[in-house]
Amino acid sequence: MKIAVEGCCHGELDKIYETIQFLEKKQNTKVDLLLCCGDFQAVRNEGDMNCMAVPPKYRQMQTFYKYYSGEKQAPVLTIFIGGNHEASNYLQELPYGGWVAPNIYYLGYAGVVKYRGLRIGGISGIFKPHDYRKGHFESPPYTKETIRSAYHVRNIEVYKLKQLKEPMDIFLSHDWPRSIYNYGNKKKLLRKKEFFKQEVENNTLGSPAASELLSHLQPSYWFSAHLHVKFAAFMQHPNKEPDKLPKATKFLALDKCLPHRDFLQVIEVEHDPSKPERLEYDLEWLSVLKATKDLLNVTFKTWNMPENNGLHSRWDFSATEQEKQDILNDLGNDLTIPQNFSATVPVYTPNNPQNKRVASHTINPQTTEFCARFGLIDINAKVRQHDDESGEFDVTEDNLDSSSSVEDPSEYSTDTSALSSSINPDEITLEEEDEEDFSVQSVEPSPEYTPDFSLNFSNTRVLPDSMAVSSDDAIDSTNDEMEQSESSQTEGEGKNPEKPLKRLSDESGRGSVVIKRRNQAIYTAEDDE
Repeated sequence: MKIAVEGCCHGELDKIYETIQFLEKKQNTKVDLLLCCGDFQAVRNEGDMNCMAVPPKYRQMQTFYKYYSGEKQAPVLTIFIGGNHEASNYLQELPYGGWVAPNIYYLGYAGVVKYRGLRIGGISGIFKPHDYRKGHFESPPYTKETIRSAYHVRNIEVYKLKQLKEPMDIFLSHDWPRSIYNYGNKKKLLRKKEFFKQEVENNTLGSPAASELLSHLQPSYWFSAHLHVKFAAFMQHPNKEPDKLPKATKFLALDKCLPHRDFLQVIEVEHDPSKPERLEYDLEWLSVLKATKDLLNVTFKTWNMPENNGLHSRWDFSATEQEKQDILNDLGNDLTIPQNFSATVPVYTPNNPQNKRVASHTINPQTTEFCARFGLIDINAKVRQHDDESGEFDVTEDNLDSSSSVEDPSEYSTDTSALSSSINPDEITLEEEDEEDFSVQSVEPSPEYTPDFSLNFSNTRVLPDSMAVSSDDAIDSTNDEMEQSESSQTEGEGKNPEKPLKRLSDESGRGSVVIKRRNQAIYTAEDDE
């Protein structure tokens, strides 16, 4: 089965689907599934756009609304997770996942599904330690704080995923698992993104929660985005079962959807041809959801998950065979995810814009049906009920009482001084009120460059089964093979060497960074192509 993997979508569905169709025609092949690794931007109207955590000058409607309204149909089944630039109010309607448009499926805060026998899991958002142990308390209209915290990963989602025991084929996260750069061509990565150097040296680049999941789940493939650079790695896990071969994970991060960027790659993965060509529930995941429903927290107060420390009556919520069989019986042995998409808000109308539209706190009937079917609690409805009972409040430092602001010790430090210290010129910052205006440069192909699609669209094939990882130099060839093969870009695009980041610093290495912010045309105007 051929799977297209895409990095940061940024609402550019038309361009992504056009690229896939170009590849299919070029290679005389058929892509069966598209996986998007966050920043999907499922923006339906102006109210959604105002719930997106980007500066107002970068808020653009893009093309998702056409698929939401039915004007267009996704040509390939699409599965995605959330990132840190999302219409959070819409994704919040589907905490357990669901259809955001026909043939486009969101995995929820965390989720696992099956397609043609492949087990696909994912976790939405990015890791921030100060919000990690809070509940999902945010709701529209968002404050300056909650529009950001809404997309931060929570410990409850990681905890639920860590209850899984069955093998995972593919896993998606937006930010990278911390330390994954040690299993790929780190030198090449730092040549491309030299501003990552300090975080790589301090081992603070990436998510420790994702790293914990990588160690526990040990999927065959792990795909990420967020850092806007293509990077491949091969991680062989410690052998926990002496009578079996150790597991290994092939990691791939991809860029954002822009011309001349490595944003799309097609891989071929073995599947069960006897399985149906439709999306199915995962029995083990449903069992875990039911078992952990009482751990729900919809407040901004922090708490730790149950563990075997003598303080909890239960700490193991892994699924039993009986629990899975009971669910299967309740479903009549039919695990098919129903095609029950329904529009919940008016869609954007280009010839009648509603710029003053405000997002409302909406309950999605898909989630209502899902919770009724499996005896779960609609997190989004619970948040609204909590807000109605407690009154509206702004989540600021002044509003946090001593019990919520002073956190108990946990597995992750809440000191953020060492996190995200580097500046990624491709990333969008939210301090738009105070920041200076950056110049916008579009990336144009070199005049000497003649695109060679035999390279850009090489034959889609199975990734190598084994790769040496003894040193940076030893893995150059294997990871370059992953990065250069199966790579797909927009038609007519070329490769431009990145201009080095200019850094003014003293001998200690500290100082200001002089940046020309590039590739923001995606947020300011329609791309010429």
